[in-house]
Amino acid sequence: MQDAGWDKAQAGRLDVESVDVLFRAAGGTTGCSRWSAAASEVGFEHCPPLKPFPARRGKRLAPGWWWSATTGRLVHYGSAAMRLHVMLLDRDSRVSDLAARPLELRWCEPSGVRAHAPQLMLRLADGQGVLADCTAGAELSQRQRSLAAVIAEICAAVGWQYWVLGPVDPVYRRNVIWLAGYRHPRHHGGQQLAAALLEAFSESAPLWEGVRRIGIGCVNLTADLGC
Repeated sequence: MQDAGWDKAQAGRLDVESVDVLFRAAGGTTGCSRWSAAASEVGFEHCPPLKPFPARRGKRLAPGWWWSATTGRLVHYGSAAMRLHVMLLDRDSRVSDLAARPLELRWCEPSGVRAHAPQLMLRLADGQGVLADCTAGAELSQRQRSLAAVIAEICAAVGWQYWVLGPVDPVYRRNVIWLAGYRHPRHHGGQQLAAALLEAFSESAPLWEGVRRIGIGCVNLTADLGC
């Protein structure tokens, strides 16, 4: 994670109280509220993506959906860098909920109205909100640094954080990719089978009787898992 506190002179000219936020409200309608109030009143982590990520010609990875063990639902991603960080955040004990692009911030500058829809919104275990953007590069451009400073100030004004999520150690990345495949419930049958074995042989009984009980349990387990 990179520090988003760059170019504070740029951000210092912003009237945070005038910032608006757009989000997808109940019933599919688009809501618009003052950010200062909505940040504590709206559960953005439960909102669907405000804007889907488009497929771009020439990109090796198309937009897709990541099944999150943290939320028990799919999270949209739009790039390889974003998919990687969704995967990492999905196993981060600090994160209790996450959503893809559920809101767009709008504010006024001397040059006109500006808008930005952060790629991710996180809810930490302590209740704090976090907005985040993902990048594959180690360095940000001047434009990106200026934008990050503004978003960081907008977040800080309501007690939130803003993260810029950059490159990840390749060894750590490969290990997490391998482990991530086992976070889906379809891989939890081993735990249930171990519990069934302990229950079947909790009392003294002929071996065949215990095997028969496990056989019945496996049939039920298979049905529960949809196999």
